[in-house]
This record gives sequence, C-alpha cells and structure tokens, in this order.
Amino acid sequence: MMEPKEDAEAIRAEIRQFLVSAPKPDGLRNYGPTPTDDDVAPGRQWHRYLAEHGYACLHWPTQHGGQDASVLRQAIFAEECARAGVPRQLGITAIDLVGPILVHFGTALQQSRYLESIRLGEHVWTQLFSEPGAGSDLAGVRTRAEKTTTGWRVNGQKVWSSAANSAQYGLLLARTGTDSHHGLSMFVVPMDAAGVTVRPVIQIDGESKFNEVFLDEVELDEDALIGQTGQGWQLAMFTLGRERLTLGSQAVSMFKQHAQMAQAARDRGLLDPVLARSLTRLWTKMWLLRATWQRAVEHGDLASPAFSVLKLMTSETDRDLGDLATDVLGTDACAHSDDNDLVHSMLVGRAQTILGGTSEIQRNVLGERVLGLPKEPR
Repeated sequence: MMEPKEDAEAIRAEIRQFLVSAPKPDGLRNYGPTPTDDDVAPGRQWHRYLAEHGYACLHWPTQHGGQDASVLRQAIFAEECARAGVPRQLGITAIDLVGPILVHFGTALQQSRYLESIRLGEHVWTQLFSEPGAGSDLAGVRTRAEKTTTGWRVNGQKVWSSAANSAQYGLLLARTGTDSHHGLSMFVVPMDAAGVTVRPVIQIDGESKFNEVFLDEVELDEDALIGQTGQGWQLAMFTLGRERLTLGSQAVSMFKQHAQMAQAARDRGLLDPVLARSLTRLWTKMWLLRATWQRAVEHGDLASPAFSVLKLMTSETDRDLGDLATDVLGTDACAHSDDNDLVHSMLVGRAQTILGGTSEIQRNVLGERVLGLPKEPR
C-alpha cells in the first residue's frame, strides 16, 4: 500500500514555529556542521534542547531515540535551521556518520556506550579519514592499525579533521591489510588516549575548525573495531549522501549573502547594469539549484544522480558568490569592515569546491557512475 504523501508546507510551518519559539543559549550562532571551541558549550545546550523535543537524530530508528523521519522532513529541518540562524546539531560527525554506522554495524556494547550520549549532544566526535596523501582518494589511506594481544596499535597521521581539538572521540579509518579497499577497517579512538596529538589548522578566515591529528603507538582495545576487519571501506561508503540533505540549507545561506551583497552594492553606489546582471544571473542559478534540490528530496532517494549534480553546482555557485563579493567590496575586502559576512563569504567560498569531495572528483563521479563514461586513466 502506498504511503500517503507528506504535506511539505505543514512540516515547514511546524518546524519554523518550533525554532522561532525555542530559547536560544547565549553565544549560539549558526556555525554550520562543525563547532569551534567557543561554539561547543552553547551548541551542546542547544542540541540537548533539540533532543528533548524530538528534533535530534531525526533519521535514526525509533529504538535508538530517533524519529525514522523521511528524507523530506530531514531536509526541511536543515533548511529551516539555516533560515533561523541556528545549527541543526552539535556536530555533524556524531549524528550523521558515527550514529548510523553504529546502528547498522556496531555491537550491542558499542551502541549502549555511545549512541545515547551522541543523541543528547554530550560528546563531540571527529572524522579521522583524510590524510596528507589521501584526501579525495580514501583508498590511499596509510595510517596503519596492527593487531596486538589486547587489541590494536595505531600509527599514522590525519588532516582536515573537523573539531578534533574539541572532540572526545574519533571515527578512524585505518589500514589493516594490503588490498586498497578491502584492507581498511574502522575504529573508535578516544581522543585523550596516549599517543594522540592534535594540532589546530588556522584557516584563512581566522577560525580553526580543522586539525592535524598524529597517532603514535596508540593502543586501542579489542572492542574499538567497528564491524569486521577489512570492512572499513564499506562503512565509509555507507556514510555518503548524508551531507547532501543540507544542500537546501546552503541555498538559504546563499540567498542571505546575495541580499547582503546587493544592499552593499547599493550603499556603495556600485549597482550598475554590469553588476546587476551578474547578481541576477547568480540569483537565477540559486533558485534553479533550490528547485532541483526540492524535487530530489521529495523523491526521497539519496542515491539519486540529482544529488551528485547538486553537490558540484552548489559548491561552484558558492564560490562564484564569494568571488562576486570582491567586486562589491573592492579594497574593503582586504580589511575588516562592516561587511564581515561578505568578507567571510569571499574567503571561504572557494573552499566549498574542495571540502566534501573536490569538484574534479565530483566530475569524475558524474562521468563514470552517472553517465557511464570510461574511467579516467590511472
């Protein structure tokens, strides 16, 4: 029997009303998927409030405290959080990566130990996947976990690890065998374990959301392994698609930046026909992206090729928006000004084409997996 179609506008009205009336902790801001050190305390308080009212872990099964929510409901929640200027969780890694992996592959002990604290926002987690020589190509991971009589010993280096300097736990992808894909395994790493060193990376916008992580002779217990030895690649691929739900929330942020940019151009007397045409072109592209995203989430298929296209085009539109900010700000872009949001947009816009899979890799994925073109020579 076909499920009744959800009323998107009713869902949106319900969530919008909840977010408008919800008390906001002091210092809370929409920091995106990753909190800085200063964001953790208000972010944790906010996450606890969401959990108490059924808005945390929407996609988790009900037996683990989730709502078994549809893709549409999850996407609207992400979009409305962006509209309200609040984060939708303490941190994306725990909710969207670790939780689903533990639900599907974790032991009963691992589930009881970690899931409830994640749901309540008690712990920050970091993703220990990328390495200096293995960013977009995770099959090249060289950090090694060797079997010992009591568990595992880990040696290696990770980079671009979001929130590692605030995290209590890390989700580690490490090499346990020689095969490029089947020689990888997944582990839980306590970030206060002996041999774990975290070095924050200062970004161009002054924040330090990313970190280098060094693992030197780190001893892990036997139950640190998630799933089976050699199952790491499968678990890593299992997490793909979760961030695609937030593309609609990125569109909300882009529309806000676009409005700020247009107003800044008016205030500076720069809104001539050339700039107006560029702003109009971007505005049209943003609406097309949002409409495509809306159609995709209504179908409820996170494996849809539409999401692969949207990741690429959203990243590049965000980059173009940041580039246009330089035309509006002029030399003010080189210094702090009253338009700090636009300066921030200019600085971080280009990063969108790198994080979460580079635009080059996204084009390869579209060509090879969606269009069926021959694989790139390697």
